[in-house]
Order: sequence, then structure tokens, then C-alpha cells
Amino acid sequence: MKQFRIPAAFIRGGTSNAIVFHQKDLPKDRAQWDAIFLAAIGSPDPNGRQLNGMGGGISSLSKICIVGPSTHPDADIDYTFAQCAVRDAAVDYAGNCGNMSSAMGPFAVDEGLVAVEGGEALVRIHNTNTNKIIHSRFPVDEGMAAVDGVLMLPGVSGTGAPVRMEFVEPGGAGSGALLPTGNVVDMLDVEGLGSIEASLVDAANPGVFVAAESLGVVGNEMPADLDADTDLMARLQAIRKAGAAAMGLKFSPALPMIGFVAPPMDANLLSAETVPEADGDLVGRMVSMGNIHRALPLTGTLCMTVAARIKGTVVNRVARTVPDPNDALRIVQPSGVIHCAADVIQLDGAWHAVKAGVLRTQRRLFDGYVYIPASSVAAYGS
Repeated sequence: MKQFRIPAAFIRGGTSNAIVFHQKDLPKDRAQWDAIFLAAIGSPDPNGRQLNGMGGGISSLSKICIVGPSTHPDADIDYTFAQCAVRDAAVDYAGNCGNMSSAMGPFAVDEGLVAVEGGEALVRIHNTNTNKIIHSRFPVDEGMAAVDGVLMLPGVSGTGAPVRMEFVEPGGAGSGALLPTGNVVDMLDVEGLGSIEASLVDAANPGVFVAAESLGVVGNEMPADLDADTDLMARLQAIRKAGAAAMGLKFSPALPMIGFVAPPMDANLLSAETVPEADGDLVGRMVSMGNIHRALPLTGTLCMTVAARIKGTVVNRVARTVPDPNDALRIVQPSGVIHCAADVIQLDGAWHAVKAGVLRTQRRLFDGYVYIPASSVAAYGS
């Protein structure tokens, strides 16, 4: 059978890559989307390489973004995120990708979806997965999103123009509450493991956070070494499942996220460099679609930062105390140090996340058409 082609762009956002579609170019029947996305990205692939598609064999390179007109009064565009599994025929819409969010504003400007004047753009993004608003500010060069700049991201070669991301009122993105159980720490009854202390926090995406020492690890191990520890990965999955139940969430391949944290320490990076203890406030690792992330998922970073600002959480207890809580938190992850800020306050005795922000870079890598085998999507094009 022949192939169908769909207009698309291939874009790096932060430390992720994704195929980006206009919603108008996809079938109105969303039941057809999964098959299209899986065929485009090259999943399922039992070899874990996605050679028959645009994916890169790991979760951060197996993503789809869909952009369309805004359906929210406080936004300029709608943006839907789809996480494609690598080895399985699964597409997860449960949460957002913070890294790819950084490319959505520039995409909207470059595609003429949002008009800009002057040297800076502000695009208000409605993420349909979480029903949250993100403000994206970035420089503009001759009416197009600027690419050249001096901002360097850990895990990304070269430098780029900064995209200032502000997640507005990020609490309750998945569960409806910043602290879904009402507690800063919970004792989870984990099948096969017994009781495990965890902090269940929902900001930008819901996350389950445990102390590295409770897992019997230091916290600064390399992702490949952690992935190879099948017992550890199984325990993390069991804790994630228990956390989902406690948060009242449907357990999905992507959510809730799970991460473990440790106090500041010297940490080796994937680049073979070493970050000294003094250059970080916290050491963190997170699981993404069954594997340890080679950096940190951006929404996971935001959630971890918010958790660090809530007194008594597992994250707060191990993070370095800083004089000004509004200063950016320096999280040491496998690719370097990420700086993330969060404005978290108490209102009538309850914790409230006002906003969380981070800087990213983005770059359109190519655009044109992505080809979909008709045999993969029999109904498409009819």
C-alpha cells in the first residue's frame, strides 16, 4: 500500500525532540491519532531504536506535539502533548512535556498563529493535557523566533536564545490539588516492600518523591547503571503505582512521575565532568517511561522545585537551605545543573504554588512532511 504524508516540523525543545503537527492537518477523529503518531515515531520497536520512524529510542526523543487555535480565554494557542512508548504500542496523553512546551511559542510565531511586534514575543499557551496556562517569552528577529543566543543548557550542545517559561498556578495539574493527600509526607504501603516514606506533589505534572537513601542508593549514580539495576527499577515502579493510588490518579506509563533526591554532593556527569558539591542545592534523578532520564523531565524539575519549597517534604529536607526562597534552586542531574525557580506560599494554612519558571532554548531542525504507511492507518485519508 502507498504512504500518506502530513505536514510537520521536527523541533528540539529543551532536552527533548518532537514531531510537531498543526491540529488542522490531523483527522478530526482523535481515535485515529495514536496509529498516526506511532507510525511517524517508529513504535512499537522491540529493539528499542525506532529506526523505522523519527524517534530516537528513548522517551525524551519519542514525542509528539499538536498545536491549534486556543479554546481558552487566557491563551493564544492550544497545545496537546503525546508521549509515545518506544517498545510498546502506547501513546500517553496524561501529562505535559515541559521541555517541548518551550518550543510551542516560537512555533506559533513562526507559523503565523500569533502576531508579534517589536523584539520580544509573549505567547500564552493552553496545555490541554493539564488544562494549565504557560507564558512563553522569547526574543524575535525580523518577525521570527530568535535562535542564536548565549544560553547553554546542560545536555544540549552549543548555545541558543533564551525562552523564559512561566507555569502559572501549576498546582493540581493532574489531581486537582498541589498536595493530593493533604500531607507533605505519606507512608506508602508498597506491595512487596512494606512502608516507604514519600512526598506526593502535583505541580506541572504529578510526582512521587523519595529519598535516595531509602532505596539504598547514593543518588548521584549514572542513568545506565541505575537502569541496569532491575531490582531498583522494579521497586521504583511499585512505589510509583502506590503513589498513583494514594493521589487518586489513574496509573499510566508516564504518570505520576517518580524521582529520588539526595543532599548536595560531588556528582559526575554524562560528559565526564564533575559538579562540585558547592555548585548544587540538591541532587535528583527521575524515571521517564521506564528508564532513568538522562537529564530531568522539565515538568518533573518544576514539581521537584515546588516540593523543595514546601516545608517538611522529602525534597525540602535534603535540599540546601538558601537565604532567599525565591532564588532559583540548583538541581544537579546527570547532564549538569538546572536552575529552576518557584513561588510557593501558604494561604490560610495551605500550601499554594503561584508560579514556577525556568529558562530553555529551542530550535526548529526541519519541516516538510512526515510519511505514514497506509497499512498502519487504514482509515486515514479516506
